Amino acid sequence: MRSLSGVQPSGKLHIANYLGAIRQFIELQDSTDGFYFIANLHALTTISDSEMARQYAYDVALDFLALGLDPERSVLFMQSDIPQIPELAWYLSCVTSMGLLQRCHAYKDKVARGQTPNHGLFAYPVLMAADILAFDSDIVPVGEDQRQHVEVTRDIAVAFNNAYGETLKVPEAKILKSRASICGTDGQKMSKSYGNTIDIFAPKGKLKKMVMGIVTDSKGLEEPKDAETNNVFNIYRHLASEEEAQQMKQKLEAGGYGYGHAKKELLNKIHEVFGEAREKREKLVNDMDYVDSVLAQGAKTAREAAHKVLEKVRQAAGIPKRK
Repeated sequence: MRSLSGVQPSGKLHIANYLGAIRQFIELQDSTDGFYFIANLHALTTISDSEMARQYAYDVALDFLALGLDPERSVLFMQSDIPQIPELAWYLSCVTSMGLLQRCHAYKDKVARGQTPNHGLFAYPVLMAADILAFDSDIVPVGEDQRQHVEVTRDIAVAFNNAYGETLKVPEAKILKSRASICGTDGQKMSKSYGNTIDIFAPKGKLKKMVMGIVTDSKGLEEPKDAETNNVFNIYRHLASEEEAQQMKQKLEAGGYGYGHAKKELLNKIHEVFGEAREKREKLVNDMDYVDSVLAQGAKTAREAAHKVLEKVRQAAGIPKRK
């Protein structure tokens, strides 16, 4: 069974990215043929600084490898290294109705938040469909917020098959544990767009500043506190064991345990959970030749897989085959 998913390199990796997606990508390596990509073509809809786009793309590669993606068991590649994807996106766009794209909530949500509308942003679901369909993917691990895009992919695949005969595999969404419940430092959903993230690989000083800056109420040290509405506890409970989370909850609700204590405990837990990955990433930064070799091999494997699908699509659509 082939699993495919991608991460858009639009900023630094934060805790909710890991808990909501990447941790489960890593776990799926044991049971699926995993294809995981860095969606740097998608990132162009929001990033116009070329150096930033390049750095963010490599950051995601470093993050994946540091957190446990094994290139011996999974395929890791840059979206931009697979020319079959944008070519397939064109064929798919020719069977995709405007109405289908106009109903996509992600476009409307981003425009409502002030992002300048452009064709890339509007046609994002078609390129995402090409990402998925180019590799005969069986399942697509995504968060709840991306469910609609997988449904659109299925609709587009069916439309192509109806027009040209059974050609494309229709994938299933595998909905990952929602990260909507993982709050950011201000209590909203943790998101780069809100500027409320705790970045996994931030320098120690900056990481501490992020944690100590978590918004809390004004209750004093001795006062009992409501753990369920507390931003520090909300983050801690996702990283700690059930027993550890219960212990912090009891201390908060008993009083005599301040928010400063809770924040220090959270910071220690972050170092405990991600300490090994942080050390590995530092080593990888000093061995970018290895990282490039992983991406090159991943691109080679991905192009071979995508070529097989694209040849079927071309034949079905009546595109002349050239030697």
